[in-house]
Amino acid sequence: MVHLTRIYTKTGDDGTTSLGDMSRTSKNDPRLEAYATVDEANSSIGVVLSTDELSKEVRTLLVRIQNDLFDVGADLCTPVSDAPAFEPLRVLESQIVYIENQIDFYNESLEALRSFVLPSGTPAAAHLHVARTVTRRAERCTWAAIHAFGSGVNPLTAKYLNRLSDLLFVLARIANKEIGDQLWVPGANR
Repeated sequence: MVHLTRIYTKTGDDGTTSLGDMSRTSKNDPRLEAYATVDEANSSIGVVLSTDELSKEVRTLLVRIQNDLFDVGADLCTPVSDAPAFEPLRVLESQIVYIENQIDFYNESLEALRSFVLPSGTPAAAHLHVARTVTRRAERCTWAAIHAFGSGVNPLTAKYLNRLSDLLFVLARIANKEIGDQLWVPGANR
C-alpha cells in the first residue's frame, strides 16, 4: 500500500516531478501528461458513480476499473527498465481480456447501431460519454509517450485504455437502455 503522510512536498515547484523510479522529469514530460490524463479519466468515472442510476453490477465494474486505472497510472509513471530496483506494477494482458469480456457481455443485450450515438441521455450515460472521451485522450497521450520513449513505456497501457473507452461507450448505451439512444441524423439540419 501507498502511505501518504504529506500532501505537499514543494519538490515540484521548479517544474519537475518524480517518476515511479524516483528519477526527476519535467512536468511537460509526455509520460506525465499520459498518467495525469488517466487520473482525469478516473475522476470522470467517479462522477458517473455519484449518480444513483447504475445497477450494482455496473457500479462494481466501474470501481474495479477505477482501481485498474491507478495501475495504469503507476505503470506509466515508472519507466520500463531491464533491471529495476523493485518490481514495478505493470498492466497485464489479463486486465485487457477482462475488459473485452465485459464489452461482449454488456453489448450482447443492446440493439445493433444504425448510426453514431449522440453523447446524451440520462445523467449517468452523459457522464459515461465524458469519461469515454477523456479515456480516448488518455490513450492518445499514452501513444505520444510510447513514441517519445519507445520501449521505456509499456504498450499494454495504451491497449487497456483503448478497450476501456469502448467499454464506457457500451455502458453509456446500457445507461440509456430504457430511454433509447439518441442517434445522429446526418445532414438533418441542412
